[in-house]
Parts: sequence; C-alpha cells; structure tokens
Amino acid sequence: MIKLYNTLTRQKETFEPLEPGKVKMYVCGPTVYNYIHIGNARSIVAFDTIRRYFEYRGYEVDYVSNFTDVDDKIIKAAKELEISAPELANRFIAAYKEDTQKLCVKEPTASPRVMENIPDIIAFIQALIDKGYAYVSQGDVYYRTRKFEGYGKLSGISIDELAEGASQRVVENTRKEDAVDFTLWKAAKEDEISWDAPWGKGRPGWHIECSVMVKKYLGETIDIHAGGQDLTFPHHENEIAQSEAKHGQTFARYWLHNGFVTMDQEKMSKSLGNVVFVHDLVEEVDPQIIRFFMATAHYRHPIHYSKETLTEAETNLKRLQTAYQNAHHRLATAVERTTEDAKMLEKVESVEKAFVEKMDDDFNTANGISVLYDFAKQINIYSEGATVSKTVIEAMLNTMQRLLAIYGIELKTETELLDDEINQLIQERQQARKERDFQRADDIRDQLKAQGILLEDTPQGIRWRRGNENG
Repeated sequence: MIKLYNTLTRQKETFEPLEPGKVKMYVCGPTVYNYIHIGNARSIVAFDTIRRYFEYRGYEVDYVSNFTDVDDKIIKAAKELEISAPELANRFIAAYKEDTQKLCVKEPTASPRVMENIPDIIAFIQALIDKGYAYVSQGDVYYRTRKFEGYGKLSGISIDELAEGASQRVVENTRKEDAVDFTLWKAAKEDEISWDAPWGKGRPGWHIECSVMVKKYLGETIDIHAGGQDLTFPHHENEIAQSEAKHGQTFARYWLHNGFVTMDQEKMSKSLGNVVFVHDLVEEVDPQIIRFFMATAHYRHPIHYSKETLTEAETNLKRLQTAYQNAHHRLATAVERTTEDAKMLEKVESVEKAFVEKMDDDFNTANGISVLYDFAKQINIYSEGATVSKTVIEAMLNTMQRLLAIYGIELKTETELLDDEINQLIQERQQARKERDFQRADDIRDQLKAQGILLEDTPQGIRWRRGNENG
C-alpha cells in the first residue's frame, strides 16, 4: 500500500488511483532556452524514479511531461543568438533529450509542446471568458482570480496576501481589473512570435499551457501532478484555478513537489548564476553517479551539490556494483543447489519485502537504498563461501538488478564494464597461461596494469579491478 505526501492536504495519504492499476501523472517540464542544470535534473530524476517504482509495483503509468517552447526567456535568448524562437527551442529540446538519456530517464508517454497546442489553448481560454472567469483587455486576456473560491488551497497563500504583495509593486498593470489577476494570453509585441486568436494576435501565458496539456493528454482529473517546490505558487495554484473553473471538478488528486538542490548554501538557479549544467557535468562525471546522487535522496528533501557529495555517491555506488560483480563471478563455479537454498532464498525475499516497506512510505529512496547496502553485505559474505548455489546467486543478482533499476541504475558485469580491447587482452592472457607462456601472460598483466586494470588470480578464476597497485 503506497502512501504519499500530498501538498494539497499537507499530510500523507494512501494512494488510490482513479482507475485500478493505472496512474495518470503529469510533471511540469523545462522552459527550453538553455541547457538543464542539476537543479532542473533533480525534479526530472525524482519523478522518473517515482514513476519507475509505480511500474515496479505493477501499475501502468501514463506519464506526461511538457516542453515550454515559447516564453519571454526563449524570445530574448533567440534574439541574442539571432535565430528564431522555434529554432532555439528545437536546439535545447534536443540537448534536453540527450542529457536526460545519459541520466537514464525514461521517455514520457507524451512530451507535448506549447507551439503544437495553440488551438487547444485558445479554445480553453475562450471557455474561461465565456464562463466569466477571464476577460479581454487591450489584446491581453486575464484570469479573474477573486472569482475562483478555492484560490490558495495548494500554496496556503490567500487572495488578501496576494493583493498586499501586488500593491507594493512599483509598476502596476493598468490593463487588469484587479492587481491579483494573472495572464492567460499576451498581446503580440513587434518582432515577437505570435498566433491569431479571437481577441487579437499574441501568445499564451505560462500557466495556461499545463492546464490545457493535462486535459488533452490525460483528462479533466488526474491522479498525480508533480514538479519542483518553487512551482507550487503561482504556477500550480493558477493551474488549479484555470482547470477547476473550466471543468467544475478536481484537477489533480495528489500533488507532489521535490526539494531544491543547493550549492554553497543557496538554491541552484540560473538567475543566481550558481548553476552546474548537466551537459557539462556528464563529460566529467559518470552519469550513473549523478543519477545515483539524486535518486537516493528522498524527493522532498533538499540535497547539497558538491564534489564531496558526488564522491560519496560514487563510493556507495561502487559498493553495490562490486557486490553484484562478486556474485556474478561466482556463477562460473556455483553448484546447482545446496542444502541452504531454501533458507538463503527466504533471506533474499525478505530483502525485497523490506525494500517495498521503505519505498511504500512516500517513496523513501534513502531508506530503500539502505536496505540494498545491507543486502550488498549479505551478497559479499555468501559469495566468499567455498560452495555457492547457482539458484541463490541468480536470485541475488536478479533482486539487486531489479531494485536498483528503480533508481535508474544499470548494473553491469565485469566483462560489460571492459572495453573490447581490454577484454581481448584478458582472454589472451588466460590462453597464454594455459599454453604455459608465462612471459606473455606477465607482459599482458603489465600492459593492463598501465591502463589501471589490476588482475587477481583466484581459485574461482581471474578477477580484475580498477585502481593502483596499493589501492
């Protein structure tokens, strides 16, 4: 039974899908005017991990994540580069897909773009105008915030607080009936991309796009809406106001928000300039380490990015990888079965049960990975035994692989981690030893050592590891 923390109710609730065995999930995607940074990737990885866990638990997940491909930042960046807004968006959507693929993020069921959904957005806005929730003013269209009675229920920010904040702004928008009203459609400016609408040429506001895409790709009511903590207000609050005003029913039943990534004690953001782009980082650090770093922290908690925290993630990932390799190495000498099989298989099964118990509690990946650290110790101890069971070893390998796949980690055997050249040299050395050509075998050992590959001859066969002579 999965329990999750619902931002809307501010408490943990038992997850009950609209349709048994299925999850309709929408995650706010990026505004594509630059590469994604680690802060952006946190949300992407966190909800990809949650999606994977739902699928592991047997749910069919309809997972939609959008691209905001027209907006002030995109228009500004395109002008600076002297290209069109669509060209800029295409460039960074391609970069996004390349970066997230390296981070082992699954493709969404659908990845809608604003520019591909303009007719639907116009129709949605017109419906709000017809219902009296929106009005046209000099080519702009605004939402009457006070008209929606439930405004503020997600963020806890009241209309009065919103009005007070608006009154303190130096520049007021005289086109609005009320300072708290927000934009649904922006009238076209000179030399800006725009579309024809009943109220004049222009482009959509930010908030309306997600309301439209949720309805179009998932329906009027969905199970889960998710995104970064900073989207709670005003973006998600405004989505609720738009959608529930139009459809007259609950927009999303559960709201999930991930914590920030900090660097030097500040939230990572492009506006602060303290960003680390994934596009650059994956060239220096194994993407699996980056993925592990983010996926093993509880999604609601903030995480601190530094070289030290990445190194810690690398060390912990290696522990799991080594245990997996140790078990896989023993397959070659494992017997079909032993008298201990039933007992050991029961232990392996208990690991999975313990893991599920931790993860069912609001997707607690931090506690879940602790279960797998303990499991790695059990694997190592068993693998060192004089006699091991093929059945048990295979169960251990399968369990570790399936559970780490939820984190987006792809375990590999020793051979898979080697490139073809190194693997060929190891095979040649084994053949040289069989032929008693010890000089050739020693030469190959030295050659591999120079490449950081250390060999160890064991009773179960040859082992290798990366490192130095003393490490």
